[in-house]
Amino acid sequence: MRSRKLRLHIGASRLHRWLGLLLGVQLLLWFTSGLVMSLLPIDRVRGEHLVDREAAAMLPGDTGYAPTHAILAAGKEPIRQFQVRMLLGRPVVEVQTASGAVRLHDARTGAVLPPVGSRDVATIALAAYRGGSKIAPQVERVSATSTEYKGKVPAWRAVFPDPDATRVYVDDTGKIVAVRTGTWRLYDFFWGLHIMDWTEHEHFNTPWMWAFATGGLALAIAGTILLYLRWPRRKRKPA
Repeated sequence: MRSRKLRLHIGASRLHRWLGLLLGVQLLLWFTSGLVMSLLPIDRVRGEHLVDREAAAMLPGDTGYAPTHAILAAGKEPIRQFQVRMLLGRPVVEVQTASGAVRLHDARTGAVLPPVGSRDVATIALAAYRGGSKIAPQVERVSATSTEYKGKVPAWRAVFPDPDATRVYVDDTGKIVAVRTGTWRLYDFFWGLHIMDWTEHEHFNTPWMWAFATGGLALAIAGTILLYLRWPRRKRKPA
């Protein structure tokens, strides 16, 4: 009995020691990344202090709009939804079909509008920008997703020459779909460390996460066994 207890004590001690060495670095990264992310204000991470993505002009109250049935009948696919909003100073109708395709119509004439261009994107981004200097951004076409932008492509990227390296992503319908700043990139870096997805910064159920989580559980079990075996016990007095 004593021999079995000794072997259990030695095995649990070795397992606890080696797992502690292997998991120690990742535990430090987990605690550090969690602390950094909790200290960063979420509104600054989202860039709300630099870009007002919700800013939108009010629709005029006149009655000079094209009939709804004419706009809905302009395409051959069934319609999932449509929305009337302002774009570049005029009312437009955004129509989404059953397949997910989106097209724009002039709300007054019903005519189909082309996707927004680089000049339109610069105007949209500059109108939403709340930074200090109103310098026109550099507009680039985005054809592939990345760790910084995982939305629908192709899209547009407006880059502002400010200290935060602010980047505003706009889709082909003129909507601001993402805002990226230096604070967001710092947060995203530590987020990737935290979930152990060092390439996409998106998936938290990676094999590395499973392995270290299993190792952490084994470390806790080994520590519990050692605690039980080393807990001081009072000797019973003879009757």
